[in-house]
Amino acid sequence: MGLSIGRRSLLGLVLASTAAPLAAAKAADASLVIFAAASLKNALDEIAGGWAKEAGKARPKISYAASSALARQLEQGAPADIFISADIDWMDYVAKKGLIRDETRVNLLGNKIVLIAPRDSKTTIEVKPGFDLAKALGDGKLAMANVDAVPAGKYGKAALQKLGAWDGVKGRIAQADNVRAALVLVARGEAPLGIVYSTDAAVEPDVKIIGTFPDDSHKPIIYPAAVTKESKSADARPFLDFLKGSKARIAFEKQGFTVLVKSNSST
Repeated sequence: MGLSIGRRSLLGLVLASTAAPLAAAKAADASLVIFAAASLKNALDEIAGGWAKEAGKARPKISYAASSALARQLEQGAPADIFISADIDWMDYVAKKGLIRDETRVNLLGNKIVLIAPRDSKTTIEVKPGFDLAKALGDGKLAMANVDAVPAGKYGKAALQKLGAWDGVKGRIAQADNVRAALVLVARGEAPLGIVYSTDAAVEPDVKIIGTFPDDSHKPIIYPAAVTKESKSADARPFLDFLKGSKARIAFEKQGFTVLVKSNSST
């Protein structure tokens, strides 16, 4: 009898010792997953860390890429709890596919697009109707995010068309997968000029802003956010609420974003 009890006890210990890692693995798998536009990285990393510490939760797993790429990943079944796009179009795209919970959708942030050059560049130019961007480029290329799919590239192309500069440079675009990649091309001196968000330029010491595109040269730059339809995370809505709160506002504004929602002082 004693031997039988001992074996049972040993078995219990073995089961208990294996259950803990399994539970931990499940908890890790249950972490909040966020798909976010690449331009949000600095601000959102800070906000996610603050939320995790305050809520006593695991730090959210954030996948940064072009909004177009993230939207298509959602369409293909990639698991995410929250999607934050850098434009209305890609949020509308996933909404029409039934991939978000419409009642959670919110226009969270605003931004600006700017013309940048390497930090030591002597190039000067005024961004205005009829400006000669082709001349300013010299023999180089203009770094931009993909002009047909990525929001920053689409905004930039629209602005250049409105200002009459597109035809002179359309054959000289160095297109990148996302806006941060376009930023890197200029920071490394691989392109003499680039078009990125003002928030991107602000976090890269190796570039400088040489011009800001007029707001009326392109559609308003709006970052919508929403909880996905397939999200099973109990933290998804609380985190989205946190993004609309006063603490997140401080982090967003520090990076140069315009916060479009009224902040809840309790978050």
